[in-house]
Amino acid sequence: MSDYVYGKNSFFEALDNHRVVMAYVLTDKVIKDKGVPYKVVDRKTLDRMSGSGNHQGYLAEVREFKMSTVEEMLKEKNGLIVILDGIQDVHNLGAIIRTCECAGVDGVIYKSHNAVKVNDPVAKVASGALEYMKVAEVTNLTNTIRNLKKKGYWIVGSDGSAQQEYTDLDYDMNTVLVIGSEGKGMSRLVSEECDFIVKLPMKGHVSSLNASVAAGILIYNILSSRK
Repeated sequence: MSDYVYGKNSFFEALDNHRVVMAYVLTDKVIKDKGVPYKVVDRKTLDRMSGSGNHQGYLAEVREFKMSTVEEMLKEKNGLIVILDGIQDVHNLGAIIRTCECAGVDGVIYKSHNAVKVNDPVAKVASGALEYMKVAEVTNLTNTIRNLKKKGYWIVGSDGSAQQEYTDLDYDMNTVLVIGSEGKGMSRLVSEECDFIVKLPMKGHVSSLNASVAAGILIYNILSSRK
């Protein structure tokens, strides 16, 4: 079984990781010495295959993305795992995965139902980060969180109504950061499992941030506080 990735960064990261089954390009200058089968096609063909035309001239059929397990993400000290509780937008998922990979997060976990999953548009937004990021899909977030607690992780959720600001917490611990869905935030069951709930203070007229932006701020604050 195979998938498709498109866009220059995603294309070359998949190529470097030996996942390309067949490449489709506008010119063979960048692919003819890479040792993979390829076809030179016109832009209309790439537009049709990508479904959006946002391919930058590069599209590849690749081996199916290999999901990780939660156990592969665990660390003994100062681990950082991000759990996504019902993210619905492909751009948010892709951007969060890209941020997590850049920041050195140990893994991303999302639930298998009522949420967006890794797919071609997510891979495009992630801009190659999927080739390196551990991603796990689970059926029950609550049970996953409970198991992570048993492994020594502390659960930090984010909610605009929290009393504690995100900069007030000491993150010198194995941390699971929970990011809720774009519209509803964290589900009740997941919220009840959190050891801490923090907020990003809103000073303007808009009451919330985009999920991927909020995730980026929270992730880098955790890393900064550990220094």
